[in-house]
Amino acid sequence: MSFGGSVAAMVSSIKNNRRTRPSTFKKLKGYENGIYKKGTINKKASPKLLKDIREKIKRQNNIRLIKKGALLSLLILTFFLIVWLS
Repeated sequence: MSFGGSVAAMVSSIKNNRRTRPSTFKKLKGYENGIYKKGTINKKASPKLLKDIREKIKRQNNIRLIKKGALLSLLILTFFLIVWLS
């Protein structure tokens, strides 16, 4: 099966309209050292500070888990009461 010149014309049109894409390696050339970010923090955290932060986050996650569990159990209880009483 021959498509005639229509397919060849489409292919040549696509090739002619193809844009040149910039090289990723050229774009990343100046970013090797990581200083390009605006607002980088050069401070070091002490092990005690890291431990305090870790414990605080664990406490917050624990409280969030308890709240979600309580809400879920309340919703399930309400659903079963509605179903049972109707």
